[in-house]
Amino acid sequence: MRTLSLPLALTARISPVLVLAAAGWALTSGPAATPAAEKEATPQSAEESPSGASTAAASKQYATSPAPCGSIGAATIKSLVPGAKTAGKEIPSTDTNLRRTCSWNALKGYDYRWLDVSFEITESDAAAAKSYKENIAEKSGGGNVPGVGDAGYSVVNLTTEDKQQTREGVVIIQASNALVTVTYNGSDFESKKAPSTDEINKGAIKAAKEAVAALQSGQKA
Repeated sequence: MRTLSLPLALTARISPVLVLAAAGWALTSGPAATPAAEKEATPQSAEESPSGASTAAASKQYATSPAPCGSIGAATIKSLVPGAKTAGKEIPSTDTNLRRTCSWNALKGYDYRWLDVSFEITESDAAAAKSYKENIAEKSGGGNVPGVGDAGYSVVNLTTEDKQQTREGVVIIQASNALVTVTYNGSDFESKKAPSTDEINKGAIKAAKEAVAALQSGQKA
């Protein structure tokens, strides 16, 4: 069997960086200021007053990220990434309560497949929705994924480098204050062709559904 040389794009892909950014989120809470005369006329106790903090707490369903390498079933891993170790490999994170990623990849014969699953826990539903909208705005050409979480989006793209095709699908799901991102790609180094759009898209969505189910059955705030 001849020695295979991975294209630069795939070589770089083996050292993934999380695609989601958590910087810059801020939650504005609390009612508008009440005029002094009105406040004197109708004083409110702390228990009666609306609380921005309590509102934020009520909308924060998930407190921590689940273990990502346990979020996808072994049968699914074997189907999507033939030859990969089903245990996966977790990517180091600066805060595992808020952000965790697991990756699986394997080259079986001439077929290469890569799958990664990321969980990110934000401060509130509103923060997660904002990040979700920003991320899908950067990935045009996709479509909605109904019936998973509060909102879902899927997009598949084809790239070619040194005549080698790679097709990659990305699925982003917002579920309450959590974001779930699945990336799935593949190449055939013998034919130089990529798997079909349908295969990559369905595989990414299947993994996303399992990941969201693992999130929902795990620890909650």
